[in-house]
Amino acid sequence: MPGKYAPLEQYLRTVPKNQTELTLSFKHVEKILGISLPPSAYESELWWTKQKEANHVTPRAWSNAGWKVESLSLREKWVRLARLRLKNL
Repeated sequence: MPGKYAPLEQYLRTVPKNQTELTLSFKHVEKILGISLPPSAYESELWWTKQKEANHVTPRAWSNAGWKVESLSLREKWVRLARLRLKNL
């Protein structure tokens, strides 16, 4: 889990398993990371919603921890994450 977004992945892994949603302000994400988000995080939904397979490390932080972006507001500067559910095989 190396990289500048590793603290976000680690934080999300500590969220209790029974919590299925989590809303974070962009400022809270920055506090978790210990760095500022890039301007594109404040300007583009794509920054938050690019797929794990894309060459983009931020979604990997939450998808690696078992979360996905459920919704977000660039105007109000928050992101709502939902816990991924494992499908029964």
